[in-house]
Amino acid sequence: MARARSDSPLLFEIIEKPDFSFETKAMADGLWPVAGMDEAGRGPLAGPVVAAAVVLDPANIPDGLDDSKRLSHLQREALFVRILGSALAVSMASISAEGIDGSNILKASLEAMRRALVGLSVQPKLALADGRDVPPGLPCAGRALIKGDQRSQSIAAASIVAKVMRDRMMCGCGNHHDRYGFEVHMGYATARHRTAIEAHGPVARLHRVSFAPFRLGGTEVAEEESLAGLD
Repeated sequence: MARARSDSPLLFEIIEKPDFSFETKAMADGLWPVAGMDEAGRGPLAGPVVAAAVVLDPANIPDGLDDSKRLSHLQREALFVRILGSALAVSMASISAEGIDGSNILKASLEAMRRALVGLSVQPKLALADGRDVPPGLPCAGRALIKGDQRSQSIAAASIVAKVMRDRMMCGCGNHHDRYGFEVHMGYATARHRTAIEAHGPVARLHRVSFAPFRLGGTEVAEEESLAGLD
């Protein structure tokens, strides 16, 4: 007789932590170096999408690597420094709001990851990408891992680097455009951000005008200079 499945709630939540098993298996198959790739900033109304690629040193992996969304700001900043100081190679790339508007956010995210991988000082034989899609045009084999930043330490490291770099970019935007609060919400559609857009309009080349509410509301873009160097 089949055992009845309990509908009682779990006493505690099991949180999966990333490890190095995918990378170890690749090494055993002769696919080394292995790079992890991830991006930050797919959802916001403003700013670039930023990607990172990281090749970790198997003998010197920082403790505490995890999905950047499950870490505090201070934890991310500390791990960012440790990753840059211990990894065999780290590379970052971004696609501006204009680039996102010219294609779409999925294509822009994948292209940013491809650029980050190509920029590595170490040529990987395998790239592990967070999500469902492998960026097209990679110079090596690629594998997509759903929730990869919670499963692979290399992807988790890339997620932290991408998140920290994008947050720093948006803080710079906040200093330049102090009416919008970018340094607080990082371009996401918070009430404060939407109110600022309604009051002052979107910032040219910084807001993603292909996103709602701009596309649906028909808001015209303000003729105001945004920060340079986000591409």
